[in-house]
Amino acid sequence: QVQLVESGGGLVQTGGSLRLSCAASGGIFSSHAMGWFRQAPGKEREFVAAITQSGGRTSYADSVKGRFTLSRDNVKNTMYLQMPSLKPEDTAVYYCAAAQRCTSYSTNTNEYAYWGQGTQVTVSS
Repeated sequence: QVQLVESGGGLVQTGGSLRLSCAASGGIFSSHAMGWFRQAPGKEREFVAAITQSGGRTSYADSVKGRFTLSRDNVKNTMYLQMPSLKPEDTAVYYCAAAQRCTSYSTNTNEYAYWGQGTQVTVSS
């Protein structure tokens, strides 16, 4: 069983930056593809970014491509989402997720077996 804990959310102004972290425990972190999703009030949870087990490949939603950077440290069992140039439309609860062991990364929430509790990101205009 994998446990995930997000941190790093907060309130920033438009154009500001945050770095989200997702610390994993209880499993073999390097065997899980990982992803970030977000959910704004009244909206469906949506894909933000995903990364392979080794960190060699990443995928981003069009809305964040070229702005956000996803990485992972398999020694520290932690995944990071660097978010510069934040916009009000980035406001949401951000969730990290882990896929089942040795499966491919995905943009689909149904492909992820483990979820964190979420961290709030609020970008003021």
